Amino acid sequence: MQLTHKENQFARKTFPITLVCDHIYFQQNIGSLFRISEAFGVENIIFLGKDIPLTPRKINKTSRSTHLHVPHIVIEETAELIDYLIENNFEIIALEITSNSKPLKEVLIPDNKNIALLIGSEIDGISDKLLEISNQIVHINMFGKNSSMNVVQATSIILYELTSK
Repeated sequence: MQLTHKENQFARKTFPITLVCDHIYFQQNIGSLFRISEAFGVENIIFLGKDIPLTPRKINKTSRSTHLHVPHIVIEETAELIDYLIENNFEIIALEITSNSKPLKEVLIPDNKNIALLIGSEIDGISDKLLEISNQIVHINMFGKNSSMNVVQATSIILYELTSK
């Protein structure tokens, strides 16, 4: 029989992962990113961009109120985000298919270092400026004809991999 929310036996844990959302604007994706981030113990979320639609009604529906439990901020300018990530000595891991990306299974998790996990917009992916400062660029191997997957599903896969190591 399925356990209720109060009966589940999963240990609560937070991982030193900051999810960085590069110009993600679809509210259903934003709400789902909160939900999956809370489920995988992500420390916080940074939304990069202007006018990020963090309106509670639509986000609350898909996040199931997890947006109230995952700390998050908005940084409007890419240069400000880059300064923040470098000054705070993050291991910057970008999830993107590029000419030099490696399979997700090969990602290296350094000891005692916070991770900034970069995910890209639904339309344009991760900006070149952010890819240039990334310590690692990884992709999820896919075997169908499609060359991309939804940002939330991809984030779920990489968070599972990062929190399982």
